[in-house]
Amino acid sequence: MNILLLSRYSRLGASSRLRTMQYLPVLLREGFNVEVAPFFDDAYLDVLYSGQGTRSSTMDYMLQRFRKMRDRPKPDIIWLEKEALPWVPWLIESVILPPRVPIIVDYDDAIFHRYDKHRSVLVRTLLGRKIGKVMAASSLVVAGNSYLGDYARRSGAALVKTVPTVVDPDAYQVRLGSADESCLRVGWIGTPQTWKALANPVHKVIAPLLREQGALFRAVGAGMIGGTNGTLEILPWSEDIEVRLINSMNIGVMPLPDTPWTRGKCGYKLIQYMACGLPVVASPVGVNKDIVEHGVNGFLAETDEEWRSAIETLLLDADLRRRMGTAGRSKVEKHYSLQVWGPRLVQMFRSVADQGRRT
Repeated sequence: MNILLLSRYSRLGASSRLRTMQYLPVLLREGFNVEVAPFFDDAYLDVLYSGQGTRSSTMDYMLQRFRKMRDRPKPDIIWLEKEALPWVPWLIESVILPPRVPIIVDYDDAIFHRYDKHRSVLVRTLLGRKIGKVMAASSLVVAGNSYLGDYARRSGAALVKTVPTVVDPDAYQVRLGSADESCLRVGWIGTPQTWKALANPVHKVIAPLLREQGALFRAVGAGMIGGTNGTLEILPWSEDIEVRLINSMNIGVMPLPDTPWTRGKCGYKLIQYMACGLPVVASPVGVNKDIVEHGVNGFLAETDEEWRSAIETLLLDADLRRRMGTAGRSKVEKHYSLQVWGPRLVQMFRSVADQGRRT
């Protein structure tokens, strides 16, 4: 069984690494052969995360994808992340995809809002319904949460399955002892773009509390160059040391405004923190309300005062941090692990393949 994975990014992109590539060993063991063909490469993401813009135009990457689709044998299944050609209408995109090949399309973001809520009337007119058409043309839509799944059903998708973003708990060992208690760290992990919009405002809210408690806000991935300034500690992200950096945190946070775009988020940061045995504090937005059990594995905080109160409570109570961290790790193992969802995804692929043979 030959699968062509048309991922959005290389492994450097979190969505591609987690939603598709981490399943490759599972699929290989089950007899699937998967060829990976990213749209954007590492060089694109390196420059994007540095804040310098991008050296290559999207058109260059589109031409690469055109050539890829033309030069290879027809696969048994197309595994598509989001869309084949960004900013291109479905009518054109559908032409480059091989006919009569089942498509499994995956979403972990409300990417449809990039088009249907764009400020340009032209973009909304030409592309506003594009993602819905991709979903409707696919044999299976794999949605990271119910917000995305509901959109797929309204768009006419034939089959929709909700698959959360998961981790391999074996790669997220919980520290036998707690992280450094001499300087407590409230931790966040992301990109320079999301740091400015999402996490920096919360850091400003809790900065006086951090100073009072002698604590730091560790922002992993907020900048390409590390450094400490007052209560803010910025460390560059890399996949090799990601778990070690999270393990040196004491509390994990995921602040989000309540917008149509953020309701499509899949809570990956929370799952990473919890896999490392950290208590969490998160905005009650979208899937965060499913992942965080308020008072059990963390706190949900909406107002500035709720954020200050939740962080202060956790900073002052080491036993509570440990109890919540243990509860969070248990929830990841039961509901958000590769070991649980890998076999389920394999079965979905087999069902689509069997249906393709019959048609």
